[in-house]
Amino acid sequence: MTTVTVLGSTGSIGVSTLDVVGRRPEQFQIFALVAGNNMKLLGEQIARFRPRMASVASEERRQALIGRLNELGLAPALHPQILTGPAGRVACAVQNEVDFVMSSIVGVAGLEATYEAICLGKRVGLATKEVLVASGQLVMDAVRRNSSQLIPVDSEHNGAHQCFRAGRREEVSRLILTASGGPFRETPVGEFESITPAQALNHPTWRMGPRITIDSATMMNKGFEVVEACWLFGLPPKQVDVVVHPQSSVHAMVEYNDGSIIAQVSATDMRMPIQYALTYPARESAPVPRLDWTQTRTWNFSAPDMRKFPLLGLAYAAQETGGSATCTLNAADEIAVSAFLEEKISFPGIARVVAATLDKVPVSTPASVAEVLDVDRRSRETARQIVASLAGKAAPQYSRAG
Repeated sequence: MTTVTVLGSTGSIGVSTLDVVGRRPEQFQIFALVAGNNMKLLGEQIARFRPRMASVASEERRQALIGRLNELGLAPALHPQILTGPAGRVACAVQNEVDFVMSSIVGVAGLEATYEAICLGKRVGLATKEVLVASGQLVMDAVRRNSSQLIPVDSEHNGAHQCFRAGRREEVSRLILTASGGPFRETPVGEFESITPAQALNHPTWRMGPRITIDSATMMNKGFEVVEACWLFGLPPKQVDVVVHPQSSVHAMVEYNDGSIIAQVSATDMRMPIQYALTYPARESAPVPRLDWTQTRTWNFSAPDMRKFPLLGLAYAAQETGGSATCTLNAADEIAVSAFLEEKISFPGIARVVAATLDKVPVSTPASVAEVLDVDRRSRETARQIVASLAGKAAPQYSRAG
């Protein structure tokens, strides 16, 4: 029996993880669930899976969760131990009984709990980019030092992980990540200033949270994946390529020295990579659609337009710079995306804020999670100042009908 803690249980990855676990009660058991603010759903998850521990954002949320559990008819004696804040997240991840931690909290909020689980040699399914984008060197050093297993869950990195099993690492010439191209891959760059938040949130393939959807539209999400891939697979940026593949069927490809290319192909259902991480190195039947190879299909591949999507280039440059540059990249992007969604800056303004923040925040080499979080804080403060200066000059004017 594998005992599991889910960091971010009410998000899309957390919900899919519980779906996989719920189908295999003889194989997996939920030990702890961690969520931020969705007490309605968390209460339902607790009532079904009966974890021993749970953690929420605040004492106010803790009281709301207790009330929700009572509404569901769960006797107080059956309530889990309910913790709060960063310390609660860490406690749920580091207990001796925990075998596997699914790290799916968006942003750096889950970094400390994920890092501490790795330091204890636990197996971690990584479904959030920020852990490695903000703190790649620190985290991967801990993986090696503690013989932990870090299994990527994002579809592209999970696909790459599978492709790498076809040969030895020294035989690899490059990794190729695919990108859908988002909703604006065919939109002329001259129209980018008038793009509205509603348009940017309309992703053609995936249904995701607001920030990751905007990051997909700007291709920053793919830039983060390049950074993450460099750390996960020990590759320099020049050995990680990105191609636009609108069909999103091929998730990643690995090219070997002899010219052979191994591709990972599957339906766009996150339960497959989640189960892969939970059961690795075994492969077991997953509850996902199978591709029908008797149906005619067309796959298109093209190079990304770096002029239209400058954030992808900024991500490559930040990874080349090293140190805390990618932490600043992530923090600035989060602030800029929020400003765009609040209609304070234009769509291209996101890249302007990130570039200006990278220029202003000094690069350092964080030696602890606390130092990473300090860089994150300072980068956010700088990005907010830049947003204020840009918003004051020319706030975008959107048609409410659009």
